[in-house]
Amino acid sequence: MLSRVASCVYWMNRQIERAENVARAMETTLDLALEGTISHGRLWNALVCTFGDQADFQERHGQADQARVISFLAFDLENPNSIATCFRAARENARTVRDMISTAMWEEINKGHLEVQSAAQRYNGWLHPREFLDEVKRASQLITGVCDATMSHGEAWHFGRLGRLIERADKTSRVLDVEHYFKPAASRFARPAGSSGAGSSTDASSVARPEAASGAGSSTDASSFAAVADWTDGDSVTIPRSVALVAESNSHAVEPLGGDAVQWSAVLESASALEMYRKQYGAVSRRNVVEFLVFDRFFPRAAHFCLIKAEESLLAITGGSKGAYTNLAEQRLGRLRSKLDYGSIDEVLTGPGGLHSFIDGFQQRLNRASDAIHDTFFAVRPVGRAAEAGVGAS
Repeated sequence: MLSRVASCVYWMNRQIERAENVARAMETTLDLALEGTISHGRLWNALVCTFGDQADFQERHGQADQARVISFLAFDLENPNSIATCFRAARENARTVRDMISTAMWEEINKGHLEVQSAAQRYNGWLHPREFLDEVKRASQLITGVCDATMSHGEAWHFGRLGRLIERADKTSRVLDVEHYFKPAASRFARPAGSSGAGSSTDASSVARPEAASGAGSSTDASSFAAVADWTDGDSVTIPRSVALVAESNSHAVEPLGGDAVQWSAVLESASALEMYRKQYGAVSRRNVVEFLVFDRFFPRAAHFCLIKAEESLLAITGGSKGAYTNLAEQRLGRLRSKLDYGSIDEVLTGPGGLHSFIDGFQQRLNRASDAIHDTFFAVRPVGRAAEAGVGAS
């Protein structure tokens, strides 16, 4: 398969999955706003911070509130993580590889894109856009179902599943980390509303690679980064020093702000996990929710499940075998999957920096695996004499 075709299929699925997860997080935030235990300003700011968009949002919109955040995350075409941008990019990728996907899949992607466009034209700052969010989730699930049912499960399908599961693992971890942004201490990581700064709006075409490998979603200056020993195996994975210090200072709290059953139930709802969780654990608690959404091997939105299935697709593409690697993508993804194979909830909650530090390290390692997938399969390489002479080699 051509690398260009593989890249389009991979990112098309990531973009559809991203749109669905943004819709899920927005719906969860609406539920928490009704619950009323967290101030609305902090709640909506936490949603923006969860997706790493705080610098862009505050540069262009200032104070976070419900109407502005919904507009920004749903319809803003200058936001690479918005639902509208994701569907537009997914449709363009689908159009590019029209001969590789089924007619039914193309029709569902096109229909989803048009529905989002129509909703954007009707948007007037409504307070509870649940019908729109339900439509986004339904469209994404239809596309995924049609893809599985109407495409041959060959290389193209595996590239699509690989992209979808990498994206899903990332967004599940981000939703789990939302409690960090409920804390007053977290406000230091985002520029105050209305202040001037270096943040600039991102062109919509950059949706293909929206997150840097050295710290997805962080607005902290690179000079303040510190190495974290936990979950690194000596890799040059870093998290902001200020993040690590504040997270560590809160790691001994019995139950942080945002830790009650109602709010953790909302986190489960954002992953459609509440029913399956209750079958396994019963009462909702912070510890069990984190364990379920990080380590469970059988729930489709748990990070561990996503990595297991993503590695299966990667090995199906390369012809490799589990427990060995022939390229950097297999090494990084396999290493991260093995961390969850042998990890425990106690290591996550009582380790240095607690849950937030673990999530930060997980996201960066996942981004490194994503970068390795890009370099292995999609990156343009020099050809001819330049390649033979080693020109341009890294």
